[in-house]
Amino acid sequence: MTDGGPLLELRGVSKVFGAVRALNGVDFTAYPGQVTALAGDNGAGKSVTIKTISGLWEPTEGQILWEGRPVHLRSPNDAEALGITTIYQDLALCDNLDIVQNMFLGHERMRHHLLDETTMELAARKTLSDLHVTTVRSIRQPVASLSGGQRQSVAVAKAVMQAAKLVIMDEPTAALGVAQTRMVLDLIRRLSHQGTAVILISHNLNDVFEVADRISILYLGQMVAEGPLADFDRQVVVDYMTTGESSRAAAG
Repeated sequence: MTDGGPLLELRGVSKVFGAVRALNGVDFTAYPGQVTALAGDNGAGKSVTIKTISGLWEPTEGQILWEGRPVHLRSPNDAEALGITTIYQDLALCDNLDIVQNMFLGHERMRHHLLDETTMELAARKTLSDLHVTTVRSIRQPVASLSGGQRQSVAVAKAVMQAAKLVIMDEPTAALGVAQTRMVLDLIRRLSHQGTAVILISHNLNDVFEVADRISILYLGQMVAEGPLADFDRQVVVDYMTTGESSRAAAG
């Protein structure tokens, strides 16, 4: 990959389910150290795009490039092996386990055939500290006791722990209060500042305009607009999301 080049590219990606063409020739790029917002109304194809990048569904047509090279993502394991982590709305955290256990779930560190609790605690504490997550009382408290914002923090820290190069966040501030939303947006910004590529799926345009560097807008399975967020305003984004075009953008 050349300096400044995209980490991930979709080229002409289509996904067909029977008679339904959920994605139609979608081009999409995500860059290291940048937050790319993926916007679109319900049914626009955001979830299908994310599941294709995550390895859950193979494209019917088109190509996926990673660091400039074509790749075939046939399973979530393939995506994870490249460094792609998806944080869905349900977060996939285990309420009955504590923060450290969740952060290392499936990637436990062993020493003399036993769990290396000390090393895992130190690594978890450092990762949370590097992300400026300071609101948790103890890294040994059960995830069930955490607020929504704290749970997002743990999910992001888990991705960082697994050396994710691309973190996909699906509606990360949905159902969060003002203070918790602020915590999560700060976390997204710090994640990108560390060089990680972030794809943000959000219906909240305030969040998008606060943290995103770029935006890509889907409408009925087609990518109708993309570029630096500075080239868009809220009304133009809404136009594209709801009609697939914007006379305001053309006028600008």
